[in-house]
Amino acid sequence: MHFEILRDPVWNNIRVDEITLELVDTEVFQRLRYVRQLGWTYLVYPGATHSRFEHALGTHHLSRRTLALLCEAEDATSISEQEQAIVRSAALLHDVGHYPFSHALEEIGALHHEDVARPLITQGAIASLLSSRLGDDAPARVFDLIRGESKSALQGLISGSLDLDKIEYLKRDAFMCGVPYGEIDVDRLTNSLVLVDDPATGRSAIGVQEKALSALESLLFAKYQMYRNVYWHHAVRSATAMYKRLVEDAIEAGIVDGRSLASYTDEGLMHRLESAWPTQLLVALKERKLYKRAAEWPAAELDGDTIEWIASDRKRVTDAENLLAKEFGLAPGELLLDYPAKTQMLGLDIPVLRRSGRVERLTGEGWIGTINLPTLSEELYKSARWLRVFTAKRTKLEPRKILDALQRLS
Repeated sequence: MHFEILRDPVWNNIRVDEITLELVDTEVFQRLRYVRQLGWTYLVYPGATHSRFEHALGTHHLSRRTLALLCEAEDATSISEQEQAIVRSAALLHDVGHYPFSHALEEIGALHHEDVARPLITQGAIASLLSSRLGDDAPARVFDLIRGESKSALQGLISGSLDLDKIEYLKRDAFMCGVPYGEIDVDRLTNSLVLVDDPATGRSAIGVQEKALSALESLLFAKYQMYRNVYWHHAVRSATAMYKRLVEDAIEAGIVDGRSLASYTDEGLMHRLESAWPTQLLVALKERKLYKRAAEWPAAELDGDTIEWIASDRKRVTDAENLLAKEFGLAPGELLLDYPAKTQMLGLDIPVLRRSGRVERLTGEGWIGTINLPTLSEELYKSARWLRVFTAKRTKLEPRKILDALQRLS
């Protein structure tokens, strides 16, 4: 089999085989070169200009490395070369449905990127390639792995508590942002992955050896640190809120079709908006004149049930923004609300091979002698997630007045 070596700043040498190169050369995958991994984060961390393209290659690299380690184990001889190729393809293609500037547009109600990926993987050039090389059912098997719906024992490598996507993006994002929060013991984790009989299902599944639990806890803390300091940084969220409102207004005005958003690259969408609809909001975003914080509250201080709609109901959010802007003497679009969509901060549900040889499922409840993850997760989550009001110009708003208004709109 012929291999090519690609140079990468995070993993050094990435080895790719013929089918991987053919998948990389498809138009669908090449678009990822022009979709930034971290959206507007580069306006805060200048090095964060890396794309979904190199992240996908890195995830593929980790899948190849991990599969090789699993195949060295006596109990893993049943992993066929075809199944390995299916898993490697899923690792490579897991992000092909991403929108311009990555996750932001999912927050305005656009179809989830995994659903966007379905026709891209199960039809067209990618499906033809997978079918001809790996069997007629290969496109469906690859997509099931990406969706987390596969019956394969290797599902956990692609979607799960310890999936390779998570390891890759935390490591790469921290490296490219120049922050020390993504220090993950990748070798310890990948060398400790094993195939075990999951006591919850009775089926073979990816598990982890007990000796790697401290490395697993480090990964979970790295995720929290990255959310707190990078992904949910206030200026990143300001730019993201501006972008979401910009695209929403453009869809409403008929400038772009919401159904075609996933076909754009970052610059392709911005060029379309700039040429057809150069609004003040667009100019401010391009010139990095970010909206300022006028008021903010950590989630710990809020009644989650009454304001959760700000993270999920975009129609209500836009209406509320316009009403608040009018109330405070601002023009429509000059006041924005931001409450990041709820994410599982320290999710953990994985079979563990104990030193005694028994397999037990480690859930969020943890064990005696391990961290109480449910309690910790909720505390860390509330400290990282903030409700913010951004305004076009530096404005000091009365927090109580805003909260009262939001309560009335709830």
